[in-house]
Amino acid sequence: MELVRLFIKRISYNQSQNDAFVLIMHELESDLKLPIVVGAFEAQSIALELEKNIIPPRPLTHDLFKIFADTFNIKMKRVVIYRLEEGIFYSNMLCVQGKKEYTIEARTSDAIALALRFKAPIYTYREIIEKAGIDIPLTNEEKKQGTDVPNNHIEEENTHNRYSNFSLEELKNLLNECITKEDYDEAALIRDEIIRRDGSFE
Repeated sequence: MELVRLFIKRISYNQSQNDAFVLIMHELESDLKLPIVVGAFEAQSIALELEKNIIPPRPLTHDLFKIFADTFNIKMKRVVIYRLEEGIFYSNMLCVQGKKEYTIEARTSDAIALALRFKAPIYTYREIIEKAGIDIPLTNEEKKQGTDVPNNHIEEENTHNRYSNFSLEELKNLLNECITKEDYDEAALIRDEIIRRDGSFE
């Protein structure tokens, strides 16, 4: 299966869910965006690392993990978002210590926060971004910029949302409306509900 490298476009607050943010990932070879819902703590951790000029008074959990890894000469080679099931993205991290490689399972939000600190690339499979991606054209400036612009699908366990009572046809119509209005946070929630019910996103 083909691996596709992803870059962070922005993070935005999700008004329809408390303490939820949407991390918008994109690839350079197409206009597809991959919205991933993440929790407030993970969103803050990602945003702080993207900003660079904001240094917390004490290390955050992800910073502490990086310090621990550096102490024992552990490197991260890459993060792969390898599966999407019922609106949940599954990821692993390929880490190296000396000549040994270890694949470590992680929540996608944590894996991304750590990848930024290790300066490790983030990938997904072509079939995942084609299944869950939203087609939104990039500007020429964004294509040149390529990666990691701080600016917000809070990921993981809560895929049931206020769209649960809508029919599939209604959801698809709402999705198109959200994309037209560039409301990508809502589009991500609707997309997840479609995938949860239909098993695919087309």
